[in-house]
Amino acid sequence: MGALLLGFVALEDTTPRTDARPSPDAPECRVTAKLVPPCGAWFGAYVRHEKPDLEEKVLAYEKRIGRKLDIVYAYHDMSTDDLEGQLVTQQERKVGQERMLLLSWESKWWGGTDAQQPRWTDIASGAYDESVIDVQARRIKEYGKPLFLSFDLEMDTRIPDDGTPEEFTAAWRHIHDRFRELGVTNVVWTWTITGYPGYNELVPKLYPGDAYVDWIAYNRYNYYRCHDTDWVSFGETQRDVHRWIRENLSDRKPLMLSEFGSADDPSRPDRQAEWYAEVPSVVKELDGVHAALQWNWRDPGPYCDLSLARDSSWKSLGDAVADPFFRQNRPW
Repeated sequence: MGALLLGFVALEDTTPRTDARPSPDAPECRVTAKLVPPCGAWFGAYVRHEKPDLEEKVLAYEKRIGRKLDIVYAYHDMSTDDLEGQLVTQQERKVGQERMLLLSWESKWWGGTDAQQPRWTDIASGAYDESVIDVQARRIKEYGKPLFLSFDLEMDTRIPDDGTPEEFTAAWRHIHDRFRELGVTNVVWTWTITGYPGYNELVPKLYPGDAYVDWIAYNRYNYYRCHDTDWVSFGETQRDVHRWIRENLSDRKPLMLSEFGSADDPSRPDRQAEWYAEVPSVVKELDGVHAALQWNWRDPGPYCDLSLARDSSWKSLGDAVADPFFRQNRPW
């Protein structure tokens, strides 16, 4: 945008450390209150699942890559009912026992009528406080553990259909302040944009301010034939947007590659695997990137399957995220 295993045990951090970075056990590498691992980066994923089987799919994904995920990514709307509208679901609580959660909370009511769709102006005015905002704030507070929360990811694509930049930032700040008033202290506020340069002029107007944002996140892909573009390497998807964010938004906020992935090239079966092999070296050179999440699903349209396409791709990603840089000590 954001895979039933019994008895397996060897998913954890057994890879020898081969670089010169401090051990995650070193005092200077302790995870901060905002879930920043100072000496490396988290690895996570969006793992496609149906309503009741998140844990099953996560375990299967982890078996394929040979390690446990640090972060599991899930999406929710503002309906407050069923699993889509519950922050945090029972399944998320289960996977969250040993992993962190990134919840993307959208100002939508999936399946609702046009009249039921929340608007940024109404959110900012407090019209949804009792029925939606307070309900979810209390659920998250009761969950207790810190979690990443992203309100209306890729909002740069929603202007002007959903409102103005000023209306978005007002809605974000209102939710943030409302959570604070209700004593919710376990949210790590994660502001997520597409990272595409066509929105560069717009994006600074959508930034709520350093006091309202803990992490800046962006979603970049090698879409290839999905968008009828040239093949671009992992580094080509990341370097320019990273530089732009550091120069135009923040030179100090921790950064998250909240969605990354590549289309497949059937004419060159090893190409996707080669793309993922580049991940560790590029992430290490990007100052302040402390989390990277693979998006293992598809976009609408032909040629738009962005999931890992073959065994060689799975192995390549597994090898990449076995790097010590992605093996930081989780806070629980």
